[in-house]
Amino acid sequence: MEFTNKTVVITGGAGGIGFALAALLSAKGAKVAIADLDAEAVQTAAAHIGCLGIPCDVTDESRVQSLVTSVSEKLGEIDIYVSNAGVFHGQPDHAASATDDVWMRNWSVHVMAHVYAARALLPQMLKRGSGYFINVTSAAGLLNQIGDAAYSATKQAAVSFAESLAITHGDAGIGVSVVCPQYVATPLIGLQDADAQTQPGLLTAEQVAESILKGVEAGQFRILPHPEVARFAEMRAQNHDGWIEGMQRLRAKSLAKLGAERVAELYRIL
Repeated sequence: MEFTNKTVVITGGAGGIGFALAALLSAKGAKVAIADLDAEAVQTAAAHIGCLGIPCDVTDESRVQSLVTSVSEKLGEIDIYVSNAGVFHGQPDHAASATDDVWMRNWSVHVMAHVYAARALLPQMLKRGSGYFINVTSAAGLLNQIGDAAYSATKQAAVSFAESLAITHGDAGIGVSVVCPQYVATPLIGLQDADAQTQPGLLTAEQVAESILKGVEAGQFRILPHPEVARFAEMRAQNHDGWIEGMQRLRAKSLAKLGAERVAELYRIL
């Protein structure tokens, strides 16, 4: 895929992977709009990149529809929609200990935001026979995030929805990529680019953005900025019991080094 003159929307675009991706796409000649819940941050980020910035709560379907309408009017029909917004809360105790509000927030941001985007865009994309969805999920969508059951469950649902989009509409000219990074130095988990220099398991947001563009250019469905995730997913598929046992040992290691309150911060010890 070529990005020059393509109209691209990126949610969660005020920082992290979304911001890095917007900057790279703008440099490649795309017409970029970034959206974010933080109205002030999205305007600051848009001014820095030189793109359109629109405040949007992706958990509100009417706001997503308004985002699509606004971008289409200002930049032209949307060619690529990057559903990138995410949340990360962790859980206070056992696997079901997060509140209903946290579970529903994860569900709304990690699953329904993708659904709302597809509802808003599929009719016009199918009519013209082209369009591309890039759904940024997580390695947790293929594996599991220790210490955050809500995050893991909803990221796995997001991967499944991306598969449904590809299966149902791939032969109608609709491209789909699902991005499953492992640990990325972003504000979402309280890390910066400098942290990636000292922790080999971490990638910078720009490194992930570059991986996404290469994957989309190659027409890949599953994009793995951390290639080792493919091996872990294969191990899980071939021997699920053994994989669970390995994850239990990894959780015990995280508990011993970080304590129960920070068990979800496993990336700090990898």
